[in-house]
Amino acid sequence: MLRHPYTSYQHLYVYHLDLAPIPQIQDPDLIGAWIEDDNTVLFFHRPKENLVQQICRDNNCQLAYEADLSYKDWEAGHDITSFDAAGMTISPVWETGPADIRLDPSVIFGSGFHPTTRTCLELIMKYLGSPEMKIDSMLDLGTGTGLLSICAGRNQVGRIMAIDNNPLACQVAQANCHRNQVDEQVSIKQLDLRKELPNTANYDLVVANLYRGLLQELIETPSFWQAKYYIISGFIQPMEAELLASLPAHHIRFLDRKRIDKWCIWGLMTT
Repeated sequence: MLRHPYTSYQHLYVYHLDLAPIPQIQDPDLIGAWIEDDNTVLFFHRPKENLVQQICRDNNCQLAYEADLSYKDWEAGHDITSFDAAGMTISPVWETGPADIRLDPSVIFGSGFHPTTRTCLELIMKYLGSPEMKIDSMLDLGTGTGLLSICAGRNQVGRIMAIDNNPLACQVAQANCHRNQVDEQVSIKQLDLRKELPNTANYDLVVANLYRGLLQELIETPSFWQAKYYIISGFIQPMEAELLASLPAHHIRFLDRKRIDKWCIWGLMTT
């Protein structure tokens, strides 16, 4: 996340350690620590070879790899700037123009430039605006920056649970929710969906923008299908047939089936 004196991201210095978690780091150039299973990925604004070597000595771990890259390269070649989607203007915190949502994208998925995030955002707004669909609560699986939950909260969804397995994502999402004044509506929870699934019966809409393997597990879990509406994405077209075959065919109706670039996005309703 951005902390004084930094107001934007220019260059990233990335260190992947084969230990997780590691002790808390107090360094003014730290962006955050991204924990993946038994590994920790450290992100800094400046090179930190000496600090990382000391961390490895103190914790008996190894530096698996390191990299330095521009923030634009990290964001797949996108300049993170203001954009309009579903009638809203979403802006990064370093821009000062008018905006409906202002976001610190950090190094977390969900800046809004990926086709899945953008289309999920558009479908959320479409369903919230439908007079036939009453959506008062939402479960956001794989919240990332929190953008989709913020969008729902700013558009009168009163109760939202946002889940991510990445502790840095949870920190970023919490800060973004506070920044956009929806932290009373949005609860952030760190949770591994491979081990525990929230009760979807408690929500009107479930949004799952995840990776294909986890989606497959969820789709094949009967208890996943207890909400009324679903938005599912995070897989490319060659993966779609297998996921389609896993759907409970007599229990699901398609509301939307979109393909943006190579990515697929489904809107579904249980019957």
